[in-house]
Amino acid sequence: MLTVDRLRELVDTGEVDTVLVAIVDMQGRLQGKRCAARYFLGEVLEHAAEGCNYLLAVDADMNTVDGYAMSSWDTGYGDFVMKPDLSTLRRLPWHPGTALVMCDIEWEDGQPVAASPRQILRRQLDRLAERGLRAHVGTELEFIVFDNTYEDAWNRGYRDLTPANQYNVDYSLLGTGRVEPLLRDIRNHMAGAGLEVESAKGECNPGQHEIAFRYKEALVTCDNHSVYKTGAKEIAAQHGKSLTFMAKYNEREGNSCHIHLSLRSADGEPVFAEASGMSPLMRSFLAGQLAGLRELTYFLAPNVNSYKRFVEGSFAPTTVAWGRDNRTCALRVVGHGPSLRFENRVPGGDVNPYLAVAALIAAGLHGLENDLRLEDEFVGNAYASGRATVPTTLRDAASLFARSEIAHHAFGDDVVRHYLNAARVELAAYDSVVTDWERVRGFERL
Repeated sequence: MLTVDRLRELVDTGEVDTVLVAIVDMQGRLQGKRCAARYFLGEVLEHAAEGCNYLLAVDADMNTVDGYAMSSWDTGYGDFVMKPDLSTLRRLPWHPGTALVMCDIEWEDGQPVAASPRQILRRQLDRLAERGLRAHVGTELEFIVFDNTYEDAWNRGYRDLTPANQYNVDYSLLGTGRVEPLLRDIRNHMAGAGLEVESAKGECNPGQHEIAFRYKEALVTCDNHSVYKTGAKEIAAQHGKSLTFMAKYNEREGNSCHIHLSLRSADGEPVFAEASGMSPLMRSFLAGQLAGLRELTYFLAPNVNSYKRFVEGSFAPTTVAWGRDNRTCALRVVGHGPSLRFENRVPGGDVNPYLAVAALIAAGLHGLENDLRLEDEFVGNAYASGRATVPTTLRDAASLFARSEIAHHAFGDDVVRHYLNAARVELAAYDSVVTDWERVRGFERL
């Protein structure tokens, strides 16, 4: 991580010549500009930068779409302000001479853009702070590595790609050794960008791996998550490979993003545990997770493909239940003493971390505000329990989100409408596509 004074020194010595000015879009991607470092120090540092407000009103293909109040042809597609958050300033060692700063998005009058994912999370963190609480979060992202370049994968229509491993390498040191040059580069470059790396391990799907990072305060974790996803893809490309975080690449195991969350007091003391186990605060916060899980699933699974990962009997649990170290429940309580926390196992690798963590906090605050009582833990196989599950399609998730009192209370009507329009756009695009499955099934036999 860098201070402004240190950045000036690096610019003066010629070690840094470029600063990426980045925001996070609705899909959780980094967008922005590459600024000459001296221009950043001379102009952007004091006056910020600007970008077209369509960056929060496009689909995954960057197509402008209708239905957004804040950005349209009728409003002229004006600019908003990208204001650097200097606490995020860092080197990007996989790009020579390059630094990056994350930005908050504001309107020209200085008001925050409410639909910005970073602002949505900030609002929930402010609500926690009013209670003297802070959230600590860890995200665990899985990805699949292929020996094809991104260009080759594109030309193949992402079909018939060669995974970097040919078999299940879950926890296999031999299997991770096969792709260690790439994994090592990712780990070391992320450390150079200010992330605290813990470990790397193989996963079940051929070519699937996970790199874990130490938990941090919620906003820092989400910023690091976004930097990591972009950086891992760029580093893979430098190795002549490609990798994907999509929730469900094929019919085997999908890519998850388990989210761990705990709370601390304003002075940093853990508040989830007490001598007898879970504190009353944790019990109400966890009860809020159960109460809000179905109606807030859209912020945990934002794409059509997200729901393909929800396969019964897999490690992608959908049952609305909590259990102690029980991976068949959507909510898994782990740790003890100061490390006591819960893990939400619903999100996939395609999740926008800011929206997902905001949803977890909103649900937890609902539990605290209403002094909800926590049901008994579930013991056994939650898949066979017959209990309620999270919605299994984007269409159902969006419908629940639209009617959610928790969402409207926490995020505001305008934000809810904004993201419901994103769901409408995603569904309309999906419904209009003729898939390979349909052609194989119907070309001759139907």
